[in-house]
Amino acid sequence: MTENEELSGRNGEEINLPDVTYRPGLNKLDSFNWLRDTACAPGENDVVEIRFKNTRKGFYRNVNSLRLEIGDIVAVEASPGHDIGRVSMTGPLLNEQMKRLKVCPAAEELKKVYRKAKPADILKWEDARKLDVPTMLRSREIAEELKLNMKIGDVEYQGDLTKAIFYYIADERVDFRQLIKVLADEFRVRIEMRQIGARQEAGRIGGIGSCGRELCCSTHISNFISVTTTHAKYQELSLNPQKLAGQCSKLKCCLNFEFDCYVDAQRSFPPRDIALELSDSKAYFVKMEVHKSLYWYSSDPNVQVNLTPVPVERVREIQAMNRKGKKPERLLHSEGREGVPEPSGDLLLNSSLTRFDQPENKNQQQRHPRKRKNRRFNDKRNK
Repeated sequence: MTENEELSGRNGEEINLPDVTYRPGLNKLDSFNWLRDTACAPGENDVVEIRFKNTRKGFYRNVNSLRLEIGDIVAVEASPGHDIGRVSMTGPLLNEQMKRLKVCPAAEELKKVYRKAKPADILKWEDARKLDVPTMLRSREIAEELKLNMKIGDVEYQGDLTKAIFYYIADERVDFRQLIKVLADEFRVRIEMRQIGARQEAGRIGGIGSCGRELCCSTHISNFISVTTTHAKYQELSLNPQKLAGQCSKLKCCLNFEFDCYVDAQRSFPPRDIALELSDSKAYFVKMEVHKSLYWYSSDPNVQVNLTPVPVERVREIQAMNRKGKKPERLLHSEGREGVPEPSGDLLLNSSLTRFDQPENKNQQQRHPRKRKNRRFNDKRNK
């Protein structure tokens, strides 16, 4: 059967294919091929990376030596049947990806790429994608009827409509044997249950973070590293849960991005829990600015008064003098602020947020007398 025969209906009418055009940069976990101009060595095109719905990816072996480009829709081996996906990475960049993930194609049994998807495969694939949301909503109702303490976050049908993957979240272990039986009778497909975490669910759903950009877990993060409040303490951030939590109600993954830089910078810093002894008083640590190498000290251990920024080198010098029994007269070398960087010339730093707002009452009070005078003048003129 040819492609034209596959696209023709019973009455001979042509069936319009859905828009499956590949648009770089608009897909989850999309990768920029910065090695696209590099020549491929023999055997480098034997393995390709295939992306399925949302963040699910996998490595497949190109046994038929097909000429595949990024964005091509292909039919791949599945268990059972076949699945439809899109090529997301090939060539030398794929080799670097497999080295990073410690995947050895020669030692592992990778599934096969059958062929490029035919129009009939694409139509069936689109029909499967339309069933995801109704199936998810119905499965949530069934789980609630069975009184299971779990949440079904997403459903993904296989390209040939023979299997459906149900992604669920649960705090405790759930016995879903009865649920699988009910789902199999309801949807007439093979059921597979996969448990995911809150971060994986946020990556699959997507959204906008507090920074105004798309969520990192749905754009470039594939390995989720545990994040604790220690990351916030090292970076001198407020331990407010509402500010540190992301869309998944967990600590933001971006707290781990600059954590190593802060740890390396603070290794050479003097201890903070030691009060600095002066000739007439003591100075107590309040906070620090890592990138400016400054410690802020207060003259009272309980109240932040007389805050003074002191360079790290000066703090180390005073601590060495205290160990020898010496006490300097002041924190800084002079009454000025030597060694302290000047504040940035930001004109809006101390500006009020309501500086352009004008109260309505004042405007009304100013306008009313003018209107009254104009009315009196017009009345006299008309007389």
